[in-house]
Order: sequence, then structure tokens, then C-alpha cells
Amino acid sequence: MSEPITVMIVDDHEMVRKGAIGYLQAQPQLAVIAEAENGQDAVRLAGEHVPDVVLMDLVMPGMDGVEATRKVKDVSPRSQVIVLTSFHQDDHIFPALQAGAISYLLKDVKAQELVEAIRRAARGEATLHPRIAARVIRQLNGGEAISQNPFTELTDRELEVLNLIASGYTNQKISKELYISIGTVKGHVSNILNKLQLADRTQAAVFAWKKGFMHED
Repeated sequence: MSEPITVMIVDDHEMVRKGAIGYLQAQPQLAVIAEAENGQDAVRLAGEHVPDVVLMDLVMPGMDGVEATRKVKDVSPRSQVIVLTSFHQDDHIFPALQAGAISYLLKDVKAQELVEAIRRAARGEATLHPRIAARVIRQLNGGEAISQNPFTELTDRELEVLNLIASGYTNQKISKELYISIGTVKGHVSNILNKLQLADRTQAAVFAWKKGFMHED
């Protein structure tokens, strides 16, 4: 019987780590041998344990996942790093791949797909989320020569809410305007911020105007 593939999980959210550990430990020939909540610990533990595969979050306090990936590859060159994140913008993708990550997955990946990506990484084979693969191909074909609409991932309702946010509406006013509850409005706002990778409503409004979603009458 061959040796199990050893895995280290790096994520600043304990529930994410524990959930991943629980699932992966139940898979044949996989063994989670370490977990880290930040980049600094990831580098130290990678040097100590030399895992076959590292699941690396990107956005963490202190040392981020890109720098941690680079340093993990320095202290443990044989470890293959799989980025597992919610972020899918070019300024996250390409620095992570350039730092040495072999694969880039988004956190909406199915559990079994993650397992297969781990097995492939251990064999030195890359896995890219389809959305990430499209970005990489676009870059190879001339970068921004093909312009992408940053709002394509928003639903029709989310586009309506973004329009009202950019027009200066509060959640209460949006609720009345669209005849939906405050809770539903907050849910839409959260989805918008997540999909556009923005921090707050103000950034969303500025982004909408800057990217041409809004126009002066």
C-alpha cells in the first residue's frame, strides 16, 4: 500500500479549516498533517512537516497567501500549493501563480473536485477553476485586449440594487423602492460586495460610476 498524500491546510477561519480537515481525513490515502491560521505559521509548519500538498487561502492577516506561497516553496520545494480562495480577480490570480502555486480553486469547488485536485497536485499536475483558466488564457492571448464586463456575475436584482446604491439610496429606501425586506436588501448588498470584491457600499458606488455602470443624465 502506497504512502498517503500529506496535506496542510492554511486558512484564517477555523470553521473552514475544521470542515476541510474532517472531509479530507475521511478520504482514502489522504492525511492532514498540519493546519495554520496565517502565513507565518504556514511557512514554519511547511518547513517542519514538508507536506505533499498545501491548501492556501489568499487573504489572511499578517503575511498574505501569495507571500506565504513563495516562502513555503522556499522552505519546502517539493510541497505543491493549491490556492483555495473566494477571490478571482487578476491581481490575486497571477501573483499567486507566479509565487509558485500549481493550482487555483475557488471556494465554491465541490468537495470531491477538491480531493481530485489534491491528488493531481501530488502528481505535479495543475488544476484551475474554469473561471481562472479563462483569465489565464485571456492573459496569454493579449491580456486586456478582450475587455470583460465586471458586472456580468450580478443577477438582475443585484444590478437593480447596485444602481440604487450608486444613486445614494439607503437600505431602507431600496427596500421601499423594490418592495423587498431589509434583510433581503442586505443579502443582495453582501452578494454584490463579494462578487465585485469590494469592502463596503461606498466602494460599490464609486466602482459603479468608475466602471461606466452609471452615467450622468
